[in-house]
Amino acid sequence: MKKFLILILICSAQNIFCQTKGDPKVPQIDASAKNNMQRADEDDKIYNVAGIDTRPEFPGGIDALNTFIKQNFKTPKPGLKGKIYITFIIEKDGSLNNINVLRDLGYETGAEAIRVLQLAPKWSPGKQNNKIIRVLYSMPMIID
Repeated sequence: MKKFLILILICSAQNIFCQTKGDPKVPQIDASAKNNMQRADEDDKIYNVAGIDTRPEFPGGIDALNTFIKQNFKTPKPGLKGKIYITFIIEKDGSLNNINVLRDLGYETGAEAIRVLQLAPKWSPGKQNNKIIRVLYSMPMIID
């Protein structure tokens, strides 16, 4: 008898608290609004470099990027050498956004790396299915 009462209690609670399609209290989203929301999500989606058709590129290539970094990076301590690991997002217009330092050498090298990347010219953006996309890019910045 106890099991039967518990079963009835569970079923009634489920019936009371479940949502139905015709429930006037729950706002319904029409199909066109749902499609617009999905398109907006796809437009703001950030892709990884590994899974896209055309990778973003610094003007002049990776050698030009290394030259740009060497010319603009001001080492806070003479003789400091090593790698600074950085991630950033390359926007659809080629600008850099959300620059994060994952690991630096200390002595404010992370802040200097962010300053240098903010000075960088616009990159050529990445593409997926012939559509320009936002791309998360990771790189080591070599200081020597």
